[in-house]
Amino acid sequence: MEIRDKMLPVLAPKGGREEIQALQEVIESGWWGKGPKVAEFEEKFAEMVGHKYAVAVTSASHGQDLVMKAMGFKGIDVINPTISFIATAMIPLWNGFTTNIVDVKRDTLCIDPEDVEKFKKPNSEVMIAVNQAGVPCDYEALRKVFGGVILEDTAHSCYTPGAGQGGDVAVWSFQAVKTMPCGDGGMITSNDKELIEKCREMTWFGVSSTWSRASGATPGYAWDYQVDILGYKYYMIDIAAAICLEQMKKLPANLEFRRHVQKRYNEELHPIFERPPHSETVQYYCPRIPEKIINQAPDGSGYGSKVTRDNLIDYLADKKIHTSVHFKPLHMYKPLLQNRHYSVADTEWLKFISLPVHNRMVEEDIDYVIYWCNRWVEEEYL
Repeated sequence: MEIRDKMLPVLAPKGGREEIQALQEVIESGWWGKGPKVAEFEEKFAEMVGHKYAVAVTSASHGQDLVMKAMGFKGIDVINPTISFIATAMIPLWNGFTTNIVDVKRDTLCIDPEDVEKFKKPNSEVMIAVNQAGVPCDYEALRKVFGGVILEDTAHSCYTPGAGQGGDVAVWSFQAVKTMPCGDGGMITSNDKELIEKCREMTWFGVSSTWSRASGATPGYAWDYQVDILGYKYYMIDIAAAICLEQMKKLPANLEFRRHVQKRYNEELHPIFERPPHSETVQYYCPRIPEKIINQAPDGSGYGSKVTRDNLIDYLADKKIHTSVHFKPLHMYKPLLQNRHYSVADTEWLKFISLPVHNRMVEEDIDYVIYWCNRWVEEEYL
């Protein structure tokens, strides 16, 4: 197969005329900040995920930070899975908490309840449970071993039916390469009205919404306001919400295509690739490649050479296919070093690779990825 001219990205957003029209309407409205589009998006998103309340924010990271602040804890320990983006471990540190990183289950790469039970501390009050690649954590098992607040990280789960219902509060992501992107943004959802309203108040320095005062929701234009709580600048604006509302309409079809890509990879990749668990969102498609020793003496002596996941990454890059790894374990980063062994993560992360999955792909792109993955197996691995 001929090598393509342009790099095929591993992840990418897709928009169209609908998003452009929605942006034009916001721009022409004269109200670009937090206003009616944000309110509409909050209401519709909460309904979609089955929660009573929602507040839109600038990013999922800011959403998790707001939840930590709104809960009012001091000096606590926060449990994290080691397979996660670094934000989930950094956010507790922003708040003066400790980050307690535990291992994951081999099959799903989600947080391991047994490791939670083993390493939880007396002051472990919060757990961030990440639905890795859109696959839900085992919340029933987690509840049996952990009695604190479960913050469900649903950044990869928009939308897996039932996602957001396992934790006490959920935080969603609309970052540029997520399943429902707007450039960047997030949403906090919960059935806890008090928590959501406190988060909402904190999104703009503790000030009530300018839109609610300017739109006539309150009599006249109430220029004055009271600030009763320490706040931040974490609110979503109507420009982002307008894109999200259009992406939300397209979400069912977009997810159907992503599952189609998943199905083709599952059916057509060489058997040496260990298939990931089924995902409804297919935020990432992460098969695993066992390390293999080649060029060793017939009697098994000598070191030989290794064929690894990283060899495949380099090989595919030469064929203009961008891949990634989701994720390098958190406990390997200097600010997050932990004095313990991670029997699953330390070995499994060396095997998995993220192959392209996004809605800009066409059938020929899927053919191309499958062809060169299988060709690598034949040329380099077998």
